[in-house]
Amino acid sequence: AAPLVVAMAMAMAMAGPEICSAWSPMSPALHGARRPLAQFHASPVSARSAAQRLVLRPSASAVDAQVTQPAQRKAGRGQMKARPIGIGHAAPAAVITNKDMEKIVETTDEWISTRTGIEKRHVLGGEEILRDLAIRAGKAAVANAGVKPEEIDLVILATSSPDDMFGDAPAVAQAIGVTNAFAFDITAACSGFLFATVTASQFLNNGGHKKALVIGADALSRWVDWEDRNVCVLFGDGAGAMVLTATESVEEGGILGFAMHSDGSGYCNLHLKYAGEKKQVGPEHVVTQGSYTSIGMVGKEIYKFATREVPKVLEEALDNAGLKTEDVDWLLLHQANIRIMDVVAQRLGIPMEKVLHNLEEYGNTSAASIPLALAEAIASGQVKKGDVIACAGFGAGLSWGATVMRWG
Repeated sequence: AAPLVVAMAMAMAMAGPEICSAWSPMSPALHGARRPLAQFHASPVSARSAAQRLVLRPSASAVDAQVTQPAQRKAGRGQMKARPIGIGHAAPAAVITNKDMEKIVETTDEWISTRTGIEKRHVLGGEEILRDLAIRAGKAAVANAGVKPEEIDLVILATSSPDDMFGDAPAVAQAIGVTNAFAFDITAACSGFLFATVTASQFLNNGGHKKALVIGADALSRWVDWEDRNVCVLFGDGAGAMVLTATESVEEGGILGFAMHSDGSGYCNLHLKYAGEKKQVGPEHVVTQGSYTSIGMVGKEIYKFATREVPKVLEEALDNAGLKTEDVDWLLLHQANIRIMDVVAQRLGIPMEKVLHNLEEYGNTSAASIPLALAEAIASGQVKKGDVIACAGFGAGLSWGATVMRWG
């Protein structure tokens, strides 16, 4: 069942491929004119106070296209017998601020803040590894859910930067005390946590499992070129985790609807490529010794992709849930860029006061960004039991998707 569930979820693809182009630096079209830094300052957990100070709006050309009307509700992509009941997060103690970045590459605090909304990023260093973050986040989520580790019978770890290429999920589960589950990794970059949440919910919905732990964890600071100011300023490390439980009826379910897509034609706009070196083995054979390049990204194309597809996939997920944008209490997007969030919110007609974000504290943490932001919003009291949250992830692949959930 597991391969079939994952394959069915990942196979949905949307028309309208990205046009790949050669490498280019951070696009002026993405960033526009510089703005005062104060316009983006915000506390890590207060979307409302941040939005009240956020006065920047994209130019008219950035929002010239209307959101395409979604297709009719698709069977099997609506409410499921699964409900989120616990949340947790973890981040490294080491922090690199924008001021620190000024000493690393040719940039400024103001340049980074006004173009991305990012003010600092947490990064792994010393003896700490990604598994440590995943374990801490998972333990926190289990405790928050009020369940025992041995009650969990499924663990999915979404990551593109594991400590072990063979997968970290089984070792993470064991360290958390989850001894009665099967565990596996899933790789979908910045869409990973969302795809993993839907996959876990399918297992709960079909009645074969009772409780699932979904973890999103990434350490992309390992894979940036620290001489490339267009990329190294964006990424941080972190982990977030969520516990879901099966419900007796669909009506009790908290996963209300979803939609997921991928389009490999846009792969060249965001990638982390294999870069093995040839090695002579004996007198007759040549093999490759494994390694990878640093992250490559065409910022302009990713911006266009995200601002075009994310509003549409959110509308699609809401349609599958039988809801409208006015039913949404909170909008939670992958924490990539504040301007992407602003454009998506505008296109959906959702005020920035309802947009959750903490990228100013953590930067882009890939698969960790959605659960990390949600965990802080719940801890601060912003998100309350019964709130409807529309979540969307997007990134390398290219891949993108949305899930509508009711918390608690």
